[in-house]
Amino acid sequence: MLLRQLFDHESYTYTYLLADADTSEAVLIDPVDVHLEMYLRLLEELGCKLVAALDTHVHADHVTALGLLREATGCATMVGFEGEVDCASEGLADGKVIAVGAIEINTLFTPGHTDDSFCFVVKDGSQTYLFSGDTLFIRGTGRTDFQNGDPGTLYDSLHKKVLTLPDDTLVYPGHDYKGWTVSTIAEEKRANPRLEPATKEAFIELMNGLDLPDPKMMDVAVPANRSCGLKS
Repeated sequence: MLLRQLFDHESYTYTYLLADADTSEAVLIDPVDVHLEMYLRLLEELGCKLVAALDTHVHADHVTALGLLREATGCATMVGFEGEVDCASEGLADGKVIAVGAIEINTLFTPGHTDDSFCFVVKDGSQTYLFSGDTLFIRGTGRTDFQNGDPGTLYDSLHKKVLTLPDDTLVYPGHDYKGWTVSTIAEEKRANPRLEPATKEAFIELMNGLDLPDPKMMDVAVPANRSCGLKS
């Protein structure tokens, strides 16, 4: 499997390109609209055909490139629940498997940051990869104070799903604000301060006390992303 990690400096967003080495079919996870030309150039240089573009959730800090990529390449687009984002080709659901060549992307429904948050799990040989969106960051988690987020639900998503993956699972987050690129489940269990609270109640108290400012682009990004990033 070919993997590339790409970065948007304005929103600190990571975008991931995965491609099957044999078929050259590719998928982009959490693409940002302003980098459309870069994605298309990279696909051409790698000799890859984009068959799908996925968002882990309806983002509030950047505008998605899903619609632009579908117009440019004819790829399928997937985000949210079936019918939630009408412009998407398909919705996502817990247990959905997305085939990209021989790559199987397993979808985990992990609400909490938002009510439509998903993670993607890929196995390549003996190695497991987690593309965790805003559910789990390196030494952090997504916030829970908008878009129907809920700290108790996030706690359950983390402890009942994400943290049950093998300890050597590579964690590729949706954002990083410190310059870190990859972690593991074992490393986050050991060192992530958001995972330190011993009880669900303590985690809820921690998250409810964060008092974070709204994302700068929230009022623009959320409605734009419900239109797949395309102007009406």
